[in-house]
Amino acid sequence: MVWLLIPAALIVLIAVVLARTLTFRPKENVRADETEVQVNREAVVRNLCELVRCKTVSYQDPALEDDVEFEKLIDKLPGLYPKVFENCEFRQLPDRALLFRWPGRQHKNPAVMMAHYDVVPVNEADWEKPAFEAIVEDGVIWGRGTLDTKVTFNGVLLAAEHLIADGFVPEQDIYFAFSGGEEISGRGAENIVDYFEENDIDLSFVVDEGGAVVEGVFPGLKEPCGLIGIAEKGLMDVQYRAKSPGGHASAPRPGTPLVALSRACLNVENHPFPAHLTAPVAQMFDTLGRRSTFLYRMIFANLWLFRPVLDLICKASGGELNALMRTTVAFTQADGSAASNVIPPEASLVSNIRLNPADTIDSALAYLNKQVNNDKIEIRLLNGMNPSRISRTDCPEWHKVARAVASTWRGCVVSPYLMVQCSDSRHYGRISDKVYRFSAMDLTSEERAAIHGNNERIRIDAACRAVEFYIRLMKQC
Repeated sequence: MVWLLIPAALIVLIAVVLARTLTFRPKENVRADETEVQVNREAVVRNLCELVRCKTVSYQDPALEDDVEFEKLIDKLPGLYPKVFENCEFRQLPDRALLFRWPGRQHKNPAVMMAHYDVVPVNEADWEKPAFEAIVEDGVIWGRGTLDTKVTFNGVLLAAEHLIADGFVPEQDIYFAFSGGEEISGRGAENIVDYFEENDIDLSFVVDEGGAVVEGVFPGLKEPCGLIGIAEKGLMDVQYRAKSPGGHASAPRPGTPLVALSRACLNVENHPFPAHLTAPVAQMFDTLGRRSTFLYRMIFANLWLFRPVLDLICKASGGELNALMRTTVAFTQADGSAASNVIPPEASLVSNIRLNPADTIDSALAYLNKQVNNDKIEIRLLNGMNPSRISRTDCPEWHKVARAVASTWRGCVVSPYLMVQCSDSRHYGRISDKVYRFSAMDLTSEERAAIHGNNERIRIDAACRAVEFYIRLMKQC
């Protein structure tokens, strides 16, 4: 009789899975404000081009930086945003940090809107157009920083310029916080956080770069998604070093340093970190999974059963979905012998690791040592930071940001998500649990690939919507 229970149990299981799938329906999307916002398109193009023409490239070696270019950008600001300078307090803090305070009717819980004005280096030979001339052609502005993040720097200040001209005064103070060293993890943003902390300024919320309005990033979903990061992964650079007596390559002994390191690399590559369904990702799956195709809805509605299936999909596909679920390891650098006929007395590999919020630097090092399983290979942390604090979504501040997204890009599905990159906003975790990461742009996959890459550029329409987003957000402050 026991065997009769098996098909009965299977029928019950199928019924439960189908019932959960059929009731896993879309939640009501964030309600948009239907009020139209007019943006000065000419000012958007003019100001963004002026910012791009300043070669504010940051390097780990300060000797390579051009201080004149950074000062040139700062000197341009009063002319580009005159009403901001007439109505806002402005101070420069150490390490190229810029801080504006727009006084509101009250001064208890100010909002902070962030961006950075430094950019990564370019190899201009690989660009179709000059990287710092801000060529405008066919509705597109070309240049380093157009996406990352002079577009939001411009968006914040032009939005304030627009609202001040209209006579708007925010209910609470608004701070505009800009860093000139984000790309090299400089201390500018930390100095601003120190300022808030030392002056007992209790923040309402913080908005920095992060997610965007994108399509085709979630399986089975055709609608555009407005992704707002509520946390970001941690970061580690780890060195793996092996030594040997060296010698001539004509008579090699087994297990030379490069061979040992190759095995270590494969061991780590073939044994990915375990998957973790953290709060930001769970909220994303619950929001976007309900709008996916039936098969994916079945998976996301029944993760208690199909989590191993999802894990297999993530491992097989790699990319962004996999990065959301686990700590990732990318081997990026190798060093060996100075000559092709010499066995290196010492060789090393370096991996860049992005820590899932469920992991820490210490737990990741323990996992790497376990997988490498070779006492002769030294595994050493070069630098790192643990994952950020996870921000709240059950509060009015979240809904203000979400509403500004939904109102600017009508029809997009607004969702929390986990940011897999790092940003200056992580420093604000020590003073706020309402730090939201959203780059105010709608980006194609090609445009996303140009961030830190060749031929970075932005559509003028997208740059204008960045201003519109901040206008809508500031009017709620």
